[in-house]
Amino acid sequence: MIINGVVIDDTFSEAFSMRATRVIITAINYKWARHAAETMTGFATSVIGCRVEAGIERAMGNHETPDGRPGMSVLLFSTDRKTLQKQLEARVGQCVLTCPTTAVFSGMDNEDQIALGKNLRYFGDGYQNSKLIGDKRFWRIPVMDGEFVCEEMAGVQKAIGGGNILVFARTVSQVLLACEAAIDSMSMLPNIILPFPGGGVRSGSKVGSKYKGLSASTNHYFCPTLKGLAGNDLAKNIEAVMEIVIDGLTAEDIRLAMKRGIEAVCDLGKSQGIEKITGGNYGGKLGEHHFHLREIVDE
Repeated sequence: MIINGVVIDDTFSEAFSMRATRVIITAINYKWARHAAETMTGFATSVIGCRVEAGIERAMGNHETPDGRPGMSVLLFSTDRKTLQKQLEARVGQCVLTCPTTAVFSGMDNEDQIALGKNLRYFGDGYQNSKLIGDKRFWRIPVMDGEFVCEEMAGVQKAIGGGNILVFARTVSQVLLACEAAIDSMSMLPNIILPFPGGGVRSGSKVGSKYKGLSASTNHYFCPTLKGLAGNDLAKNIEAVMEIVIDGLTAEDIRLAMKRGIEAVCDLGKSQGIEKITGGNYGGKLGEHHFHLREIVDE
């Protein structure tokens, strides 16, 4: 399959089952809501080293948030609910509770729930108090600018992490241009995050390493400085490869994001130095979710 001169490999991207939660951070204005959201989602690119993958889903207007203030929707993904709860509590406690004027609420109404403010309330040192609204409990913790309001529990659901595309180009500037276009297009969609810095990944990984104790190492098959070595798959004219990783609440969310990203890259085309799009996988042996590129394009 060739679109605007760009080859679409007949392969699939391999992704993994995860658990996800959404929280809504509000503040006196967008500036402080974003400060809290950006800090909370720091060091959250990959479960391999960070234990959680997190990102800002979108900004929310006053009419959308529980307390009628400007807000940010944040998604967090992890491999199991226990780790997800631990990371959620730590990040809210260190990055949202500490941020001036903020409050935090669950962004999911699922029956399956994990603790949000249930344990953070103890920071109130006995001065905290709660209010039950309907079937939801909220905690009010005294802080130096007034009160920190935090919903007691947050919904959690099954999700998918690790959907991806890899873009091959003739130069670094060309691959960046293409991936920025794809990232901008994907970022308009709900229910997904692109957890790596700015949405792009230059350090694609493979399973295992020659060094004992490392579970992942550089994907030498796609490193341009290693062309000519056994197993390196790059053509002579390829000098840069970049990956975009997508975490989504459903398979449909990831498929749509991949489609939007592929279309944005192909719109630039071969004339802009883009040669190929492929998918990262491990032969289908690790992740149970397989996103076939050509099927997604045909949709």
